[in-house]
Amino acid sequence: MQQYDMVVIGSGPSGRRAAIQAAKLGKSVLVVDKGSRLGGVSVHTGTIPSKTLRETVLNLSGWRERGFYGRGYRVKQDISIGDLIQRLHKTLDHEVEVLQHQFMRNGVRHIRATAKFLTADRLQLTNENGDITEVGFANAMISVGTRPYRPHSVPFDKEHVFDSDEMLSLEKLPRTLTVIGGGVIGVEYATIFSALDVPVTLIESRNAILDFVDSEIVDDFLHQMRDRGMAIRLGSTVKEIAVDKGSVEITLGDGRTVRSQIVLYAAGRSGNIGGLGLDTIGIEVDSRGRIKANPETFQTTVPNIYAAGDVIGFPSLASTAMEQGRVAACHAFGVNLPPPPETFPYGIYSVPEISTVGQSEEQVRSSGTPYEIGVARFRETSRGHIMGVDSGFLKLIFSIETRRLLGAHIVGEGATELIHIGQAVINLAGTVDFFVNNTFNYPTLAEAYKIAGLDAWNRMGN
Repeated sequence: MQQYDMVVIGSGPSGRRAAIQAAKLGKSVLVVDKGSRLGGVSVHTGTIPSKTLRETVLNLSGWRERGFYGRGYRVKQDISIGDLIQRLHKTLDHEVEVLQHQFMRNGVRHIRATAKFLTADRLQLTNENGDITEVGFANAMISVGTRPYRPHSVPFDKEHVFDSDEMLSLEKLPRTLTVIGGGVIGVEYATIFSALDVPVTLIESRNAILDFVDSEIVDDFLHQMRDRGMAIRLGSTVKEIAVDKGSVEITLGDGRTVRSQIVLYAAGRSGNIGGLGLDTIGIEVDSRGRIKANPETFQTTVPNIYAAGDVIGFPSLASTAMEQGRVAACHAFGVNLPPPPETFPYGIYSVPEISTVGQSEEQVRSSGTPYEIGVARFRETSRGHIMGVDSGFLKLIFSIETRRLLGAHIVGEGATELIHIGQAVINLAGTVDFFVNNTFNYPTLAEAYKIAGLDAWNRMGN
């Protein structure tokens, strides 16, 4: 029986980072993945595909130029699914190639198989031909990711009713689309198809969407969605979904109905833990198949078995998953790391983008900290005028007592890139004076930080 210092189950962001980190420490590593290609959910159905789809839509639709040329402007008049998928395949091929090269360069072995725990130091592997082998390990990492939650009451058929993974196999653009679920995935797909001028209805059972984001940012985002014709149904539970004569009728709890050609059900995800045999070794999971893990070391209830990435729950980001994998591998082999920064950026690749770091205004207010806010609207910047940007803004929150930046929140073009300036200032204990005294490239959207800093500085009694 082959023995490894670490066996990693899954080759998504957390799995690949754990494997490469362990290999760089001179350890023997095996990555087990049941997919036909490396990369996991992130590369094949999640992060990379949806973001590639978004970029393709924005380019072909001419969305970014409509501020100048009007809402009817398009780069390509008739956009087909083929146009979208062509770029997607090129991107995925590149991602897989890079990952294979990284594994080869670092001496990481990988095998296509399903894995099942027999004991806390032994795995059973079953390959695609049904051949069974066993491997031993000193440490293991579970990085199996998640899959869309599919309740039995929803008539999924890949023709009229889809989950988020199945949306990538659409054969043609829908005439109308209804998205059930106002979380990150639902909002991203709803706004991407809206940018293609597909009439979209978004249904969310709660009274708000993206409730972990600063409410002022969400309010502006909702306004932009409604302004371009999207129908938003908040506080609306779904009573029934029925396919009828080539369309789908959704009956809401309040008696209203919504009809569209196709429906995307994107209300939650579940851990890909089926068949792993976690109950055999006593690893705890919740009702959605998420694994309980120590937030500092990422150890499960079995100390030499770690779990990271989406399978352990919030924040379910590729960026944080990578860091979780690295931290777990270092802990497994006794490498001491400094404590991580308190804050990390959260990016939502909707149209427009949303990105946030640090505390929201609601969190600062509830903490009792006296604060001041600075705001800069992108249309106030020269770069915004050049780009034809007529919406979006940056919001900075400062402590009045310490002058430190507590939170940065952005909705609009380039939000997920711009947020890193705020992240750096927060984690380096920077103050409002940084933005006032430093020079920013002109013209840039990043100049909004100086405008927002001055806006707050003027109110802080300086």
